[in-house]
Amino acid sequence: MATDAPPSETELAGSDKETIEELKQAYADMTAQLERVIVGQNDVIEQLLVAIFCRAHALLVGVPGLAKTLLVSTVSDVLDLSFKRIQFTPDLMPADITGTEVLEEDHTTGKRIFKFVRGPIFANMILADEINRTPPKTQAALLEAMQEHHVTIGEETYPLPEPFFVLATQNPIEQEGTYPLPEAQLDRFMFNIRVNYPSAQEEVQIIKRVSGTYKAKIEKQLTAEKVLRLQEVVRRVPVADHVVEYAAQLARASRPKEDDAPDFVKELVSWGAGPRAGIYLILAAKARAILQARFHATTADVRAVAHPVLRHRIITTFNAEAAGVSSDDVVSMLIEQFQPKAELEV
Repeated sequence: MATDAPPSETELAGSDKETIEELKQAYADMTAQLERVIVGQNDVIEQLLVAIFCRAHALLVGVPGLAKTLLVSTVSDVLDLSFKRIQFTPDLMPADITGTEVLEEDHTTGKRIFKFVRGPIFANMILADEINRTPPKTQAALLEAMQEHHVTIGEETYPLPEPFFVLATQNPIEQEGTYPLPEAQLDRFMFNIRVNYPSAQEEVQIIKRVSGTYKAKIEKQLTAEKVLRLQEVVRRVPVADHVVEYAAQLARASRPKEDDAPDFVKELVSWGAGPRAGIYLILAAKARAILQARFHATTADVRAVAHPVLRHRIITTFNAEAAGVSSDDVVSMLIEQFQPKAELEV
């Protein structure tokens, strides 16, 4: 019978276990620090930190005024990382992000030489604010940096500082004068994080804080070196074969042309998730497991991260849109349709 019992714990070195215990405490401390500034949004915070510890990028989607920008900048403060904000506008050029070469005169020799002036992308954490407000040419300037962690200018390649994350925000309401991200670029983001309205109680607390004299003091929790070490530990977290198979099953079932795809997928989905979805499901499940001080990932972890991983990788049909069925609804139906074996055989 398939279970979620962990593989042999000898697969994780003793130092890794100590690091995971350290991360559990650091996660609690980071959450406490963020709560000094951000009211609620616990799921958003967890997903954001999972993406960071997976060495991945995240897209935050929500209406204006939900503290998306404030959340990202506060996370950078808590993690003691260099932080740059890029406000995307229709007239922003690729060189405004990556940097450019300028001609300078050497006063000692009198010769003119080209010197590379680094752009704002040379930081550990990049906030790409309203990324859909800039043309595709400028959006594409992020692709090499996000995937390869370096920037190429002319014949020279410049490595970006590590760790490196792009956390982008997007307004889902106002579409006039915007440039929707192409699917190839959306796929570069591990998570599509939905930032929702606060509850009634949370909204009252937000109003009291912002309209009063409250000022939060943030304390640093993790250095860049510790973040890099934790990223390596995430990769070493063991995962049972049936958990990997479950993640692959969810991703494959979202493709309408697969023979074993459910009927609702064939009717409601025009394009499903690619192989990168299965990879991110497992990576995110590993990170979520160690954030909770567990030494192995389970199918429950996979199900918990399925929505932010799959929602932007599933393209619905016209019939689905007419019926008011979103990609989130499709993911929920997939999770309901495909129950893990361990849960079915209890």
